[in-house]
Amino acid sequence: MNTTPEDNAPIAADHHEPLWVQAAEVIEQRVKDGSLPAGRRLPAERELCAQLGISRVTLRRALHQLVEQGVLRSSHGRGWYVEGRTDRVWPNSLESFTETARRKGLVPSSQVLRAEVVAATLDEADEFEVAAGTELFRLDRVRLLDGLPIGVDSSRVVLHHAPGLVDTDFTASSLLAELTAAGSEPVNAESMIESRGCPPELAPHLDLSAGDPVLVMQQSMTDTRGRVVLVTTITYRGDRYRLRTSFVRGGSA
Repeated sequence: MNTTPEDNAPIAADHHEPLWVQAAEVIEQRVKDGSLPAGRRLPAERELCAQLGISRVTLRRALHQLVEQGVLRSSHGRGWYVEGRTDRVWPNSLESFTETARRKGLVPSSQVLRAEVVAATLDEADEFEVAAGTELFRLDRVRLLDGLPIGVDSSRVVLHHAPGLVDTDFTASSLLAELTAAGSEPVNAESMIESRGCPPELAPHLDLSAGDPVLVMQQSMTDTRGRVVLVTTITYRGDRYRLRTSFVRGGSA
């Protein structure tokens, strides 16, 4: 593939995403726009490093991530090739924030803002299908990736489903992992995502100003018995969260 200076990738050392993530996105975009068609062998690693302005270690981390996503495949001793199928999208499996971060090679962490037991209001009782006044565990956290704030997560759990939550350190622990260990693993989630202005009380935690655009994801998760075990609202910085999905048209096709 012949390149000119204008073709070189916009890899920025001061960008909020790591260099390898930016490199993976640039290569994936070339696959999507046809610059690297299905079955094509990628340029030599030395050439790619020169194009992207990154080290070979950084490049290989990006390439391995694209292999994991199904965008590329590796042929031992022969190089890297674009997979035959190029319409890969973000997995639609139910993952925790921690699982998603680690799959992408990022380091997840949290700042706990609130962790306490509260009585379910009438509205919350309807959500969880329990009696009003039932004990809920409420957990509010700032979620970070590689030390950067990504979103604020406000979660509620019926306490008797996982009594040990009150003694858990959630600066590093996964709420979904703790629920799974307690026998209340969420297996289904109903989700809604909408764009809003950042609430004033959340803005400082996300390094935003009140009213700046954010994406709000609301989820209600059920276990194998159909019980609502977790209700969560996550407010993401709009410039640090991306959702990929796919749609299939019905009919004779």
